[in-house]
Amino acid sequence: MIRKGTTFTRFIIEDLRKLPEATGDFTLLLSTIVTACKEIADDVSRGQLINVLGSAETENIQGETQKKLDVISNDILIRALEWSGHLGGMASEEMEEAYPIPAKFPKGKYLLVFDPLDGSSNTEVNVSIGTIFSILRCPPGIVEPTEDDFLQAGAKQVCAGYVLYGPATNLVLTTGQGVNGFTLDRDIGEFILTHPKLTIPEKTNEFAINMSNQRHWEPAVKRYIDEVVAGQEGPRGRDFNTRWVASMVAEVHRILMRGGIFLYPKDNRENVKEGRLRLLYEANPMSFIIEQAGGAASTGRERILSVKPQRLHQRIPVIIGAREEVERVERYHLTMDKLQSESPQTTIG
Repeated sequence: MIRKGTTFTRFIIEDLRKLPEATGDFTLLLSTIVTACKEIADDVSRGQLINVLGSAETENIQGETQKKLDVISNDILIRALEWSGHLGGMASEEMEEAYPIPAKFPKGKYLLVFDPLDGSSNTEVNVSIGTIFSILRCPPGIVEPTEDDFLQAGAKQVCAGYVLYGPATNLVLTTGQGVNGFTLDRDIGEFILTHPKLTIPEKTNEFAINMSNQRHWEPAVKRYIDEVVAGQEGPRGRDFNTRWVASMVAEVHRILMRGGIFLYPKDNRENVKEGRLRLLYEANPMSFIIEQAGGAASTGRERILSVKPQRLHQRIPVIIGAREEVERVERYHLTMDKLQSESPQTTIG
């Protein structure tokens, strides 16, 4: 049994010894990712001192203004991983197309997708941000993977994790055998197991959603939020607290630590009609982690990990957290959809 205080290196080696097909490639890949995130953590912590905060005056493929640390973090991950020999290719939220491994480097059997710095709009105000990553298997026989090879349903992920850069630097990881949390000990430069076998409580009194968008929400989301805001006097019969950090890594980490639900639903605005968060870089890895911790992850109408991606930067609605709450939102969507189909001319709200 792996105990608290175990180093990440020992943890991952002992964990993968249980798999007879393990070759060591996966262990080395994870170690390289974690090393790159330590470098990002250092830049984040010293950002105000080394002039890497603020806008880079460029835009990513989604038309969003990039922060200097977005670009720096993306470059750190590419530079650390392209030569390793463990990857067939990479895809990043910050790059328009998949990144092929240069011909001068050996290629491996895995694909990596990542959001190099989630929540980077918060860098100037010292709010927790993070790196999200997901590891997929490269399809058999593929030497030069194309975009289509990355478009795998989230249920096919080999591993998902994130590194949270906050008062402490935390690594949270799943390989499909539960969720474990590590904390960076800066004195020795190693992540230490501090939160083994994380689980999400079934019941919660906390919810996270951007309330400023409520006029744009679908009826099911309005109904759910109206009920929790009504508190003890409402149909739920108890008070709820709202939380909103505007950093998905921070929101998910809070849910893993003490429960809750996080909603970033689609709404009637033109740029959010399909959802706001990216399926490959954010929704899939976080959904894998949440499910492995006993929670649920849904678009509001279906399990996120069952969605087959159609394009590299596809967006999707995200409702994740305590299973009881996520399933309630799903029921409300099904009810509202049924009413709408029976009376298509009726506006529900």
